[in-house]
Amino acid sequence: MAIQELSTEQVHTMTLKEKDEWWLKNIFKGDMPQLNLRSALTGMILGGVLSLTNLYIGIRTGWTLGVGISSVILSFAFYKALAKVRIGKEMTILENNAMQSIATSAGYMTAPMMASLPAYMMITGQVIPMWQTFWWIIVLAILGVLFAFPLKKRYINDEQLPFPEGRAAGIVLDGLHSETGKEGVFKAKLLMGGAFLSALIETMRSEKVMAAIKMKFLTLPEYWDDFIYKFATPRILGTPLKDLTIQWDSSIVMLGTGGLMNVKTGMSLLIGAFLNYFVLAPIMIQNGIIAGVGFKNITMWSLWTGASIMTTSSLYSFFAKPQVFVEAFQAMVGKNQKKVDPLKNIELPMIVSLIGIPVMGAITVYLGHEWFHIDYLLGVLAVPLVFVFTLIAVTSTGLTAVTPGGALGKLTQITYSILAPGNIPTNLMTAGITSEVSLNASNLLMDIKPAYMLGGKPRHQAVGHVLGIFAGALVAVPAFYAIFHNDIALFTSDKLPLPGAMIWAAVAKVLAKGLSTLHPTARIGVLIGAVIGIVCEHLNKRSKGRFPISGVGLGLAFVLKFTDSLSMALGALIFWFLGRTLKDKSKFGYRTFVQNQETVSAGVIAGGSIIGIILILLENVVL
Repeated sequence: MAIQELSTEQVHTMTLKEKDEWWLKNIFKGDMPQLNLRSALTGMILGGVLSLTNLYIGIRTGWTLGVGISSVILSFAFYKALAKVRIGKEMTILENNAMQSIATSAGYMTAPMMASLPAYMMITGQVIPMWQTFWWIIVLAILGVLFAFPLKKRYINDEQLPFPEGRAAGIVLDGLHSETGKEGVFKAKLLMGGAFLSALIETMRSEKVMAAIKMKFLTLPEYWDDFIYKFATPRILGTPLKDLTIQWDSSIVMLGTGGLMNVKTGMSLLIGAFLNYFVLAPIMIQNGIIAGVGFKNITMWSLWTGASIMTTSSLYSFFAKPQVFVEAFQAMVGKNQKKVDPLKNIELPMIVSLIGIPVMGAITVYLGHEWFHIDYLLGVLAVPLVFVFTLIAVTSTGLTAVTPGGALGKLTQITYSILAPGNIPTNLMTAGITSEVSLNASNLLMDIKPAYMLGGKPRHQAVGHVLGIFAGALVAVPAFYAIFHNDIALFTSDKLPLPGAMIWAAVAKVLAKGLSTLHPTARIGVLIGAVIGIVCEHLNKRSKGRFPISGVGLGLAFVLKFTDSLSMALGALIFWFLGRTLKDKSKFGYRTFVQNQETVSAGVIAGGSIIGIILILLENVVL
């Protein structure tokens, strides 16, 4: 089957009503089975297990990735095997999609445990009870679902943002459920092959594990450039490259992540990373503006510029077309309902969000006060901030599959450094509210993307996402507590670096003294970044997306390590190059790296991430 999609020209010229009518006529699959008992149970089980993927990624990088593609292929293979022995029947394409929505939702439930919650524990010296962590992240996630659906019309139906992981899942689903089924078997083999290679590399990077199996001589360095430092120490303005995070990671997990991006976003990441780490950071270190070296110190200065670029770029894009929300509201109150919203019987009613957001917001404020001593008024102010930051998060996720929750949290921390000066716990947990809710809203839209591509019902996606929230929390929370076993001293160690939490805590300490602690160059960076974000988005709008730089991708590079931006950019570039050079559709290379780019990338991410979690447990508990 071939997925029907609007051309770039149609996306920019058709009205929302025309797009919705086209989708209803050409894509929608009516009452084909999708969310039912078996798809729900399968998604919850797979999602719970695969949430360990994001636990590993989060511990290393501070952010999260989806597990949708991995869950799609695993469930397809499982039910196909059952059908062959006549125990059951294969899933429909929409059942499989509903299952991946649940699994993906579960996978993202690790995010608060990578940032705000451990940062709070580090600052206060108190371990948050596991049951409180469980219910806190569930409440924030459900609030994110309620914020997401008012934005679906804009970013999925109208803007048709790619949401790379969601789009990849849709393409994989379409291939798996082709008429012959042979393509599905081939995809499963590619997924397992990529997973095995990535897992093998991660294992060989563990010195303890390799020593335990008597193969220490095969241990891989953490970074390939470690060999160079045996003979020389390359520097920029006196600072060693490795102290600027300018290294080449031997892991291929981030390379696989880049395979899910388009080359424009990948190159924007690389441009931003070069500008920040090759030019700005060395100058600032040399002049003493950045105190010390390493990612923590550099990002304390650079994140303000990066967050500013992403903020103005996202806000400009949103306010450039406000009519989508005006029409959605008109449909809700019944004004020209049939004319305005052809999908009124399929979409989640707007009234659900209008009632649900105040209710869940009130619960969030109450729990924040009872558990984390957030003043009621300050908690209430965090809820409207969520909407602004969700716009930024959705734009970034829609273009890159990476949601910059950490950077968004810093914007909230600035706000509360003024509203509640010196109150570090409040600073952290209010930022946690805005960051985690916007993250879940963005991830739900990522889930909805394949359903939109394949003709599924958005209402089923909402219910499935909530089921996944509970499944992920049931697995990820106990796993997190098992890894650090109530020892806060393990946070920010070599094995549990938790860069996201480290930065959150550091920013809270700095801002406790007020905005005057920010160096004047950081404030200038905010202004310059704001202009850059607006200019990039304006040129993208004027050129109908053909301008070669993404403002969000450029800004994101300022809040990531150079090595991660490099790996993702290389992944995007490698697959772009292979797509341009491999032309023979009958050859293995074309079928693997062009037709199944997303499958290979997903396997690499899943294999390396899952074995990474296992290695952390082995190194800290067994070895």
